[in-house]
Amino acid sequence: FVLLALVLLLLLATCSLIGSTETERKRDSRLDKMAQNAFWQEFNEQAASLVGGERNHVANLANIASLLFHELNEKTKASQVNWAGFYLVDVLKPQQLVLGPFHGLPACIRIPLGKGVCGTTATNKTTTIVPDVHEFPGHIACDSKSNSEIVVPLLKGESRELLGVIDLDHLGHNGFDEEDKVGLERLA
Repeated sequence: FVLLALVLLLLLATCSLIGSTETERKRDSRLDKMAQNAFWQEFNEQAASLVGGERNHVANLANIASLLFHELNEKTKASQVNWAGFYLVDVLKPQQLVLGPFHGLPACIRIPLGKGVCGTTATNKTTTIVPDVHEFPGHIACDSKSNSEIVVPLLKGESRELLGVIDLDHLGHNGFDEEDKVGLERLA
């Protein structure tokens, strides 16, 4: 089914005409969503397989960060995701997030809860999509080239104990959408 959806998407892209009707655009949009859903389903299956059986959290997070970075950039055929990684609650200073495994340029080591996109997401325990980081009050700029960001809380069990966050940065504006949110929340 995944392969079929991607083949259909490719065929539609190569056969589309400039004057496509509204119905055709809606159909194309639905196929885009199917391909996006297929991407996240396949990604999460690949991630589960990659970490299956390994109990070391650092090793697992390192592999997931690398997988996120490379697969998201492969999906778009352009290196637009410029940072993918984790910030974790510091067990010695639980009011701070500390840098965890990541892929990208060096990053801020500590982020107080409630500060920046990561700290705000951690405090609210809800996913934050930021279409333009320069418009986010209190944004912490670790890489000035980043223009959009998504941060997903890592919550444990029914109590929703905060373990940390998944953080992804993008070079473009509006780099992440609701489908990314759903896929990343399933990963978390």
